[in-house]
Amino acid sequence: MSKSISGFKFVKEIGGIREYKLLKNDLQVLLMEDHSSPTATFMVTYRVGSRNEAVGHTGSTHILEHLLFKGSKKFNSKTKNNIWSLENLGARLNATTWLDRTNYYETVPIEYLELSIQIEADRMRNATFTAKDLAKEMTVVRNEFERAENDPTNLLDTEIWATAYLAHPYHHSTIGWRSDIENANVEQLKKFYNTFYHPNNATVTLIGDFDTKKALSWIKKYFSLHQRAKNIPDVHTVEPAQSGPRHVVVSRSIEPDTVGVAWKIPQALHPDTHALQVLSSLLTSGKSSLLYRKLIDKGLATSIQATAFPTRDPGLFIVYASLAPGVEHKEVENVVMETLEGLKGSVSSEAVGRAKKLLEAEIAFSRDGSYALASYINEAIALGDWAFFATFMNKVEKVKPEELQRIVKQYFVPEQMTTGYFIHKNQA
Repeated sequence: MSKSISGFKFVKEIGGIREYKLLKNDLQVLLMEDHSSPTATFMVTYRVGSRNEAVGHTGSTHILEHLLFKGSKKFNSKTKNNIWSLENLGARLNATTWLDRTNYYETVPIEYLELSIQIEADRMRNATFTAKDLAKEMTVVRNEFERAENDPTNLLDTEIWATAYLAHPYHHSTIGWRSDIENANVEQLKKFYNTFYHPNNATVTLIGDFDTKKALSWIKKYFSLHQRAKNIPDVHTVEPAQSGPRHVVVSRSIEPDTVGVAWKIPQALHPDTHALQVLSSLLTSGKSSLLYRKLIDKGLATSIQATAFPTRDPGLFIVYASLAPGVEHKEVENVVMETLEGLKGSVSSEAVGRAKKLLEAEIAFSRDGSYALASYINEAIALGDWAFFATFMNKVEKVKPEELQRIVKQYFVPEQMTTGYFIHKNQA
């Protein structure tokens, strides 16, 4: 099949994914045909998240995620087809928001792919949410906020990010601060929408049982109705270098007690990212992982998790441990620190090989199906380059033990550390 398609510029192909650019407005388009099932996932990723929100308007991206389901010019409650009508046709649709991106998607029987494309194109620039819609949806948003407030790890996570980052907007949680959420107004939200929701700030990803020429003709037909934005503001704030360890304590009348230990790490497109991902697997993936043996097997913790958060700007590597009853926070923190200190001296090739296999298996299983694949690509888009997805497994395989030694020595130092304790508060 010819890569030349009228109205599009072919950019590149990696791992079976073809990238095109819609010449009319610079919309990025990623296509991957998969004819194993008569379905397709159509996803639009906007390069806007809580990273792009201003003080006083945190949570805007998440609130808009809800409001963009209220209707658009062609798809609303007054027409026969509103956005949610796709569910009646057997589709699965939703949206998610995070630090660096927002995505909207539908997994549909292939005969409804054109309708899915038309809906996403229309709400890109023609969303019709009102103050009445905002008032109704605020109940749902508040409920999500309050559910998160009842989870110790989530509460601690919010406080750790807010403590680790003083200047950069990663300081703010994606859901926003309560007062900003409760004081959100439709005028400000429309201004935010009109600033960021444009074709040249978005990527369309389509995976499934489609014909490329036909799919591109639909994308061109509906998305070409929009002009490219002249100016989309970016984030220029650079987090100042941390000059010493930081510590935060959160106390609520919920359980369990939890420890979080975080370190600053480079942005996801940095060459060390793959070694950091292998390190997270080495520490907490499977019963043979280092911290499982030292914390779970010895009865000090009931659950553990290590995550090297992949972010567009420099992010965090965080280890969380939910404590067993009666265990002191400092004891668990010390085990985490001693384990990492030990890796500075030596890292066995057998342990690294096992960690890589576990990481690769986890990713392979989680990429099963068109939606899962589109979701992984969505995260890579947010980081600044969708090819990060296509090359990830190959680069993980090349990680060597000495790289893990080096990154532990380089990044896991007190100057870049933020610790957090969640302490259950007795209501006596």
